[in-house]
Amino acid sequence: MNEHPRHQLDGVIHAPVRFSIAAALATVDEAEFAAVRDVVQISDSALSKQVSTLEGAGYVAVRKGFVGKRPRTWLRLTRQGRAALERHLEALRRIAEGKTP
Repeated sequence: MNEHPRHQLDGVIHAPVRFSIAAALATVDEAEFAAVRDVVQISDSALSKQVSTLEGAGYVAVRKGFVGKRPRTWLRLTRQGRAALERHLEALRRIAEGKTP
């Protein structure tokens, strides 16, 4: 018996803020922390917390460096993160299209 596509939803990505972060990063190779914060419209601390969860799952890589003397943080979706997002999106499509067992 086929299982309902909701069982394919990724619990890490499914949270609205983490889903928004992953979706924003899926469109670029890498993005500066502040740019992601502005696109997702959350505070630095909220973004930091959610990025930590995504990083812990292996979905986001964090790179720190400097631009001149100012510290900067860049985020990118890992190969594993891109695959997880695509699986999650496919499950959402199947649910939305009524493709259930």
